[in-house]
Amino acid sequence: MSTYFAPDGTRLALRVHGEGDGDPVVCVPGGPTDSRYLSDLGGLSGRRRLAVPDLRGTGRSAIPDDPASYRCDRLVDDIEALRVHLGLDRIDLLGHSAGANIATQYAARHPHRLRRLALIGPGTRAVGLDITGQTRRRTARLREGEPWFPTAFAALEAITEGTGTDWDAISPFFYGRWDTAAQRHHADSRPANTEAVARFGEEGAFDPPATRAALARFTAPVLLLTGEFDLNSPPEVVAGLAALFPDAKPVVQSEAGHYPWLDDPERFVTVTGDFLRRT
Repeated sequence: MSTYFAPDGTRLALRVHGEGDGDPVVCVPGGPTDSRYLSDLGGLSGRRRLAVPDLRGTGRSAIPDDPASYRCDRLVDDIEALRVHLGLDRIDLLGHSAGANIATQYAARHPHRLRRLALIGPGTRAVGLDITGQTRRRTARLREGEPWFPTAFAALEAITEGTGTDWDAISPFFYGRWDTAAQRHHADSRPANTEAVARFGEEGAFDPPATRAALARFTAPVLLLTGEFDLNSPPEVVAGLAALFPDAKPVVQSEAGHYPWLDDPERFVTVTGDFLRRT
């Protein structure tokens, strides 16, 4: 564990997975939550070293003096500070879930600092792509044969209709297999800093028209990988995100949820590792 400092002086923690020479891949977690849920991304650290920051106010990073700095657009500055800390002119950047919103805005603001961009189960708020309740229900129905489906689907319908808030009940939809390992991963991945979560998308955090316009000029290669069952990032929505980039490759990992490196590590590492190959 090492530390570096954001432009406003907030101390940020950095976890590094893997050994060997070569520039690391900067991996931005979602949530915002403790980055440990990413672990070594199913063994991706065997292909490339991974530099994984704890976002401000999460994990071992300090709570900032200014709560407004939890906003997604402000977190982009922390990633740029990490690039400078690592002494790299350009980086390979990976963002998962809500972290993909940070990575996407980084690409829009600092395109010359990126070699490659990998978005895994990406959030799409930064570009203004909404996910309808109908889309989520259609994705969820792929799991009708699961024993937990009736209870989880009823909770999902209530949430999408605005009459329910039982988010724990729909957790099985986010994993390819709702087994002991998935349940443990879910329990260990819950955000601890509710203010960081609440302020992440506050007014001013996103400027979709400006971000879309910048991404249309982004020339670096982009990988967009999502799970077939991913309720957070359904394949049809991720395909829409891919269409915003000039050079993007969308990949749907079969029988996977929102954490594809858990559902089929070999498949995930092959696809992502090949994209992020050393140069």
